[in-house]
Parts: sequence; C-alpha cells; structure tokens
Amino acid sequence: MDPQSSPTHAAEMPGAESSPTPAAIFLMGPTASGKTALACALCERLPLGLVSVDSALVYRGLDIGTAKPNAAILARYPHALLDVRDPSQPYSAAEFRSDALAAMQKITNQGRVPLLVGGTGLYFRALERGLSPLPKADPKLRERLTAEADRDGWVALHARLAQLDPLAAQRIHASDTQRIQRALEVIILTGKPLSAQQQGGSVALPYRLLKLVLLPSDRARLHARIAERFAAMLEQGFLDEVRGLRSRNDLDAALPALRAVGYRQAWTYLEGQSSEAAFRQTALAATRQLAKRQMTWLRGESNAWRLDPFASGLLEQAIHAVQTVLQPAHSEVSMKQRTRRDGVNS
Repeated sequence: MDPQSSPTHAAEMPGAESSPTPAAIFLMGPTASGKTALACALCERLPLGLVSVDSALVYRGLDIGTAKPNAAILARYPHALLDVRDPSQPYSAAEFRSDALAAMQKITNQGRVPLLVGGTGLYFRALERGLSPLPKADPKLRERLTAEADRDGWVALHARLAQLDPLAAQRIHASDTQRIQRALEVIILTGKPLSAQQQGGSVALPYRLLKLVLLPSDRARLHARIAERFAAMLEQGFLDEVRGLRSRNDLDAALPALRAVGYRQAWTYLEGQSSEAAFRQTALAATRQLAKRQMTWLRGESNAWRLDPFASGLLEQAIHAVQTVLQPAHSEVSMKQRTRRDGVNS
C-alpha cells in the first residue's frame, strides 16, 4: 500500500464513520494485474458479492480474449453483469450504471457488500458520479461526419477531436470510428466537450465507498504477465473464438464488442490484412497501451487505497482496507467464520 496516497486510519476512509448508508467497494486495476484472483480471495474471507465492471465482459461469446472467469470460478464466485448482452447490441455506460445499481441493491439486501471489480474507468466513473444527459443521435450530422471521414480519413477526425476535446481523444483510439463520431457529434450539438459532460450528473452513488487500486510497481513484470496471458489465450483457442464470431452474419468489426483489445487485431488478421506475426505484435502492443492508459487514470483516483499486486501480503492489506467500511455486523470474528479455504485461480 502506498503510504503517501492511501489513508492510514479508518477515520480517514470515505464512509468509515458510523452510518446507515450501505458500503460498497471498487476494486480497480489495469489489465492482467490479478483483479479477479484478489476479488475471489476476498470473497473467501468476507461477506461480499461480485459485480463485473468491464466493457468487454458484458458480451456473450467473448470469453477467451477477455480472460473471462471460467465456469468453475463463476460457479463458486458468481459475478453480476457478465454475458448480459449479445455482441451485436452495443451496451452503454448509462445502461451499466442502471444494471450495476440493481445488482448492488440485490447484494445489499442479502446482507453482503457489493465488490465491483474491473478496469473500465468510464463505467466506474458513471457509477460513482452519475452521467449528464447527452443529446440523442442526429442522423444528418452523422452522415456529414461520415462523409468527412470518407474524404479526409478517420485519423483526421481524431485529430480534430484532439483539438476540441483532448481528454476524450486521449481515451478514444484513432481507429475507434464510432466513438470518434459520437464525441464530435456531442461537441457539435452541445458546444461542450464530451469529457466534461461525462464528469458526472446530479445523482450521487448511495453507498459508502472504498476504492482499492492495484498499481504495479514493476511495469516490466506486468508486461510479462500480459504476454504470458496472451500466449495462453492463443493456446485455448482465441482465434477459433474470433472465427466463430466472424461466421455470424450480424457482426462486423465496427461494433463496440469487436473493437475490444485483441479482438480488433484478430479480426484484421483473419481478414487477411496482416500476418500472424503482425497480429501477435499489434495485439500485445495494444494491450500494453491499454494497461498504460488504465494506470494513468488510476493514479488520478482520490481517496483510494493503492496496492501493489506483486507485493507480498496483498490479500491481508486488502482485507484491512475493506474492514474500515464494513458495518459493525460484519466484524472480524464473523469474517473469520466465513473463511472456507485459501487458493484462488485468476
């Protein structure tokens, strides 16, 4: 735990004071940082219920390339908001917020504490701060933007977005045509940057919140873990999974589900637009870039317990942090009674 950025006393934690407001926990971290393993280990020791916060895991059929927990893990540690949408149907941050609040309420009603685990910053932000209402799609404006992209290229439109809304452009990849179009559409219709409008609405999260942030101290070690996991995905049949998705008549590379890291590069390779070596290289590079963006976002999180996923005693540190927000009924004694056994696969 980072002593400079993490609270050291329970009284300093958000919601550590006595309150009837229920507690909730955010477990955030970059890709391949061991979030699932830590979340499951915490569930062994504490009265928690898991909610996934991942914009790719919401889609059915995207299993191997998203490192979705396998059936054995899910049977023992159920996750809400997995496989809630077909990949042909986009899923918005607003929909996530509504679904997550419903899942959290169900967990709270069961006498447990919601543990929200994932790496999608926009979803966490939408849940914590709410969302400002955004304008509906404007078909004529979208046609105009598409015509501009056909003439000048999407890279040029991304550069235009970078001038108008640098924060949004930093989060949106230059090949993410749908999000570039939507960001420009919102700016033109409202006169305000999309990033400013995504900072939050007026509806606060009705929970006492603890944030656990996994920030690796050794980036090279994280990169090695990313490479190992990608190799395992290929051995498990990741390319066959993407072939199955490509065989569907209702899916194409422009859909949000298929723009997920790894899937975008695999789709391009299977269309014959790149070599296998280039596919592997670009997929790994894109995953490392994703981890870098996630860590940049996580460093800006305030009132958070920062934990090194590669440090010894990680589980004990996380349990100590969680105990600061649990209600009195969830005492350390009752937690120990809930202990079943250690050892969780990521």
